[in-house]
Amino acid sequence: MAEIIGRETEIKRFTEYINSDKAELVAVYGRRRVGKTFLIKRFFNEKFDFYLSGAENASKQQQLFNFTAALNKYSGKENPIVKDWQNAFIQLEQYLRSVKTKGRKVIFIDELPWLDNAKSGFLSAFEYFWNTFASSQKDIFLIICGSATSWIMNKIIKNRGGLHNRVTRQILLESFTLNETEQFLKSKKMILSRFQIAECYMILGGIPYYLEQLEKPLSLSQNIDNLFFNKNATLQEEYSKLYSSLFKSPEKYMRIIEALAKKRKGLIRDEIVKFSNISNGGGLTTMLEELELCGFISINNNFSTKKNLQLYQLTDFYSLFYLHFVKGKRKTNSDYWSSLIDSGEYKAWIGYSFELLCQTHISQIKRALSIGGVVSYTSGWRSKDAENGAQIDFLIDRNDNVINLCEIKYSTKEFVITKNYDENLRNKRSAFIEETNTKKSVHITMVTTYGVKHNEYWNNIQSEVLLDDLF
Repeated sequence: MAEIIGRETEIKRFTEYINSDKAELVAVYGRRRVGKTFLIKRFFNEKFDFYLSGAENASKQQQLFNFTAALNKYSGKENPIVKDWQNAFIQLEQYLRSVKTKGRKVIFIDELPWLDNAKSGFLSAFEYFWNTFASSQKDIFLIICGSATSWIMNKIIKNRGGLHNRVTRQILLESFTLNETEQFLKSKKMILSRFQIAECYMILGGIPYYLEQLEKPLSLSQNIDNLFFNKNATLQEEYSKLYSSLFKSPEKYMRIIEALAKKRKGLIRDEIVKFSNISNGGGLTTMLEELELCGFISINNNFSTKKNLQLYQLTDFYSLFYLHFVKGKRKTNSDYWSSLIDSGEYKAWIGYSFELLCQTHISQIKRALSIGGVVSYTSGWRSKDAENGAQIDFLIDRNDNVINLCEIKYSTKEFVITKNYDENLRNKRSAFIEETNTKKSVHITMVTTYGVKHNEYWNNIQSEVLLDDLF
């Protein structure tokens, strides 16, 4: 247990579920490399009554061979290799009935989607096993896991057949927060400032596997060169593998991602259709839902509540960084990233990425504003004048009759509000009040790295949030 970094909520839930008095079918899902298998194995100290992992792109025969090998290991017997999944689960049932240990019988089937080959019969056999045996055994604790989140959702959680409403618990494992990332890096004995940890997060996105690749003796910029830009860089080919592992037709999903990467502030649905060259039908709706579910994009509702003005925004930091700096770029030196640090391209990227970092740590911002206990909703807002009007990327609409208009600014020192910027903020606030007809108090909140310099224009700011608050 001591090896698990963060994940307090998930640990609490696993502890609650394992102590229930009924059979449990727990679905754990989340994007590739987020640490699902690690969490489950560490929580249970790898003490399972049966463990099987699907193998990527393996045949039905190979998957069944692996099943028999796992069954032999746990049962201590030499079982014959089965030819179909129906008989495989019959063997599993027979073995579990023979287990006489007290307490829960914990079964962990990892990468479940990879076991479901075309015409393999896996899903119907699994369904039969759960419905006719496992669900009636109070000591059964069955965990299923997979990175193919859309498969888990559509074939298991939203199943309309024999598995309808059979999942008793579900856990979506998300990326580390900044705080968890800081804990993880400290466990690796890496000494980085919070400013550097934030930059690291804006590149790797709090994904444990990516963070694990960082090497202690190297600086952050040297590590990024090693991971992305040097020969045989570990994460240079991760992009295509990432989407191929999650979706059956990854090309269309990647076209959506790449369209969103070009317009960082986000696109409405019609714009996605235009820039991705994907038809505006039900298929697009499904793809957008699945990308959101996997944590690659977010839907930023417009304050006006008009659904057609919903902004879809790329929120996967790794994908954003890869598409901006790696894909299609020629690197002529091994310290490519280090050489970009003071460039305009770098400054534009990190300015936007800091906005995204703040938007993915909304609960921390609310806590810093002392409104964690106030019911509130976050959204964006676009003026009716789409070309020349004001746009607010992030606002908090509170039930205590206050709206925080959040201005997010990245800076390497205290941010200075100039006369022109002050005028811009006041005009933006006025336009919002006029167009929305809101009766609530509208406060301007500055979210910055090191705070706002207290000059003659600072007094128009009602509240501040600093980088430290996001931790």
